[in-house]
Amino acid sequence: MRGITGQVGNSDGLGGAEDVRLSAFGGEFVDKATEQRFRTACLEETRRHGRLLFAASVILNALFLMSDWRFAGTAHFVVAVSARFGVVTLSLLCLVAVQIATTPGRMTAIYLVWLWGISAAIAVLVSSHTDLALFVVMLLPTVFYLAVPIPFGWLVSGGFGASALLLYGYLDRSAGWQVGVGLALAVAVLNTMLALIAARANRTERRFWSVVRAEREANEKLRASEDILENTFQAVPIPLVVARLEDGRHIKSNEAARRFYGGTLDLPDAGGLCEASLGGEGALSLRDRLRRDGIATEFETTVTLADGEERQVVMAAAVTRSGPSPNLVAALVDVTDRRAAERRARYAASHDALTGLPNRSAFHEGLEAALARRKPGQGICVLLLDLDGLKDVNDTLGHDAGDAVLMETAHRLDALVDQPALIARLGGDEFVCAIEGPDPIGLGRRVAQSILAELRRPLLHAGRHFSTRASVGIAVCPEHDCSYGELMKDADLALYAAKQQGRNRVVVYAPAMRQAVLERVALNRAMIGALADDEIVPYYQPKVSLTTGQLAGVEALVRWRRSPHSILSPSAFEAALSDPELAVLIGERMVRRVASDVRGWIELGYDCGRVAINLAPAQFTNRDLAPTLLRQFHAAGVEPSHFDVEITETVFLGRSSDHVAPILDELNRAGVRVALDDFGTGYAGLIHLKQLPIDTIKIDQSFVKDIERDAFDTAIVCAVIELGRKLGMRVVAEGLETAGQARFLRDNGCELAQGFLFFRPLAAPEMTDLLRAERPDTAAARLALFEAN
Repeated sequence: MRGITGQVGNSDGLGGAEDVRLSAFGGEFVDKATEQRFRTACLEETRRHGRLLFAASVILNALFLMSDWRFAGTAHFVVAVSARFGVVTLSLLCLVAVQIATTPGRMTAIYLVWLWGISAAIAVLVSSHTDLALFVVMLLPTVFYLAVPIPFGWLVSGGFGASALLLYGYLDRSAGWQVGVGLALAVAVLNTMLALIAARANRTERRFWSVVRAEREANEKLRASEDILENTFQAVPIPLVVARLEDGRHIKSNEAARRFYGGTLDLPDAGGLCEASLGGEGALSLRDRLRRDGIATEFETTVTLADGEERQVVMAAAVTRSGPSPNLVAALVDVTDRRAAERRARYAASHDALTGLPNRSAFHEGLEAALARRKPGQGICVLLLDLDGLKDVNDTLGHDAGDAVLMETAHRLDALVDQPALIARLGGDEFVCAIEGPDPIGLGRRVAQSILAELRRPLLHAGRHFSTRASVGIAVCPEHDCSYGELMKDADLALYAAKQQGRNRVVVYAPAMRQAVLERVALNRAMIGALADDEIVPYYQPKVSLTTGQLAGVEALVRWRRSPHSILSPSAFEAALSDPELAVLIGERMVRRVASDVRGWIELGYDCGRVAINLAPAQFTNRDLAPTLLRQFHAAGVEPSHFDVEITETVFLGRSSDHVAPILDELNRAGVRVALDDFGTGYAGLIHLKQLPIDTIKIDQSFVKDIERDAFDTAIVCAVIELGRKLGMRVVAEGLETAGQARFLRDNGCELAQGFLFFRPLAAPEMTDLLRAERPDTAAARLALFEAN
């Protein structure tokens, strides 16, 4: 379209599927939709062009109207003036119409009306046959082809039609046909050439429109892509920086980077990414890696911010070739808080939360390292320390007091051990210390004794003073073992020995301890098998009244029936009874068997008196001991009043009476009597007779055995009998073997006795036979055993 190639207006995107092929002759788009979009895009320019064209037509024809006054007075004057007025009027109407035309079709219609109207009017004017008329006949079609922007088909038809009208109006009827034919040929050639020119212009304009449109769309896509890239660059929540590779000078950064650096990147005199942030060595290292590899990942370094704060970052950078000199693009992740959290996590994973000491895993690593670097002539001593009675502190004073003990123990250990040492809390009430130096055994003994003395110093908590005790086991490399596992086993065995020897002491490992452990493990395994095979059975030793000779009750004794001819007493498996789990299992088995036997005797009508059951010290670790026993009695259908429980004074080892008393009180309230066995040989004091619900005192056989020969034993036995009488307690003598012992005990007020003089321990069937045979004459016969002699 002529005159509008520089302004294509707004248009929709071409898209990848638009057909931009041009027709072979007219130069218009083959695809009608594309042609319509082209004309729509050119509509505004077409309207502007129409306004100019129609305005020029008005002006020029007005001027020509004035020149037409030369025909005044002639017959042609009226025709010429009328035609001129018609042209001016039509042009004015088209000038107005073009203002309201809104579609290419309407604009084409306006142009066609104007073209045909002008052609008709000018055809009238050229009928004057003036010298100018022929020029107009040739010029006007040229103007139409070059100045009227309508579809090529309408343009060609309009051009030829206008030429035909003009030629018709111009030809003189008196002229020969040769002149008409010549002019017609000239006009045809002119129209053909003008059509070719118009077709070429159409082709050029549409190609240019397509190129401009494609370029504009490409630019729009590029701008959109740049906008997306820029928005993405700015929106990335991690700092992104573009800098020159050579000197690290800042080129571009995103908002996250500006917030992170605090403005250091934009300072005119700042060194930018590298010098201002990374420091000399970090900058050189980063640039060297980028020059060598073109990329640097997982580059961890420290950057300095505007306020001088240093932050740890992990950087990923790459070289880009976007300009005359290479640049680097770097992404930074601030890992300062993460590294701090990791350090805290590592600390938490390797240290005890309560005391702040290294924990078991940290001690493991530290001792392994110490063993690996040990030099000849140097040794490593491991002190394994266990606090005695911490559980009682927790139970009586509360866990806050127990925590205070643990923290104070850690503090004292840390202050006391000043040699190169590693101190740790292994868990619970167990601490460990590894010390390096010459003469490790002597060093370990000295340090261990200092630790025990230091722990005995009173500790103040919540207004109360109390002290702690500890047991310490010592193992040494190279004297004992030099591997972590074996050395710790040795120290643990030594600690176990310290506890067995009475606690609050230091024991150095000896190879015999390991053999004892193996034997204990084998015994425990055998005892588990014995329980499974029902080999743990009760044997009963009757108690006899020294005044009437009658049966006054029985004591149930645990036995291990390994075979019909092999019955083992507790001394053969004493170690198993000290194991809390096995002690509970054996105790439960004994209670069930004894309760079942007692029920059988009651159902048979036999009076067996009260049956005493021995409770091992390890059973008192179970706080539910009393409810468990009572449930077993009720399950067997026997009242608790048929039973006594016997405890030895070793139940107080590592415990206070406050720990034992609630269990015994609950049993006593249910009707179970309590007897204190082996009185005088253990760890109890007379205060326990006052604090505990004890009904019976049993004199140990070690005092009864030499009662007739040893004045010391005589005095002890008499004192115990008198003590029992004054406190209203029954007194039972154990291990009675001779008639003289029986007479002495009876004469000094002892009511009951048991021993081989009367009966050995009897199996349940034998005890049943004894109860069946019990009569007054059998009681008299028993008295005769010691009265006749």
